[in-house]
Amino acid sequence: MEAVDLALVLAVDGSASVTYEEFGLIAGGMAAALREPTIIAGLTGGPAKASLCSLLLWSGVGAQEVISGWTLIASDADARAFADAVDNMPRVVKAGQTAIGEALLASLTLLSHIPDTPARQVVNMIGDGRSNDGIAPGPIRDRMAAAGITINGLCILHEEPDLLQSYTRDVIGGPGAFAVTCQDYAAFAAAMKQKLARELSAPVS
Repeated sequence: MEAVDLALVLAVDGSASVTYEEFGLIAGGMAAALREPTIIAGLTGGPAKASLCSLLLWSGVGAQEVISGWTLIASDADARAFADAVDNMPRVVKAGQTAIGEALLASLTLLSHIPDTPARQVVNMIGDGRSNDGIAPGPIRDRMAAAGITINGLCILHEEPDLLQSYTRDVIGGPGAFAVTCQDYAAFAAAMKQKLARELSAPVS
């Protein structure tokens, strides 16, 4: 396999604060964003013309599941097939606490098994609450950032209006890190598209 421009982990909150209806809106919103022509162009338009994507579902301690392992996105068809997998992701983790540090560790493990050398490594952390279980996210974030991994956040604010501050302090980090917000799940799809577009437009270091 040739080198890829980006290795992207989509890390999705499946904790108890996310209802089944809201989980469906997350899956559908992510899939809709991944089907956007501009997003597909971002995944396939870099120097290597390809990216790797994976999907991780997480909640509390011991509840992290890789739903889709590393998937090569080198064409429209590849991107749409991955979007379909995201759209249909099963909720296989227990709807428990919110262990963001554990989710970051699981993302780091995923990134350690990349089948290629990407120009950039990005974790897309999606959630609606601050970490309240397991190891603290800050030290794991710092370790990942020191390794050149970017952790970006998408904060859904319907239960914790100050969640952005928590993510900024404890979760996001690494080259060009940022977080975006949406007020509720109805606005999630648009925020997800905005976030992916910003991630994919970042310069290759």
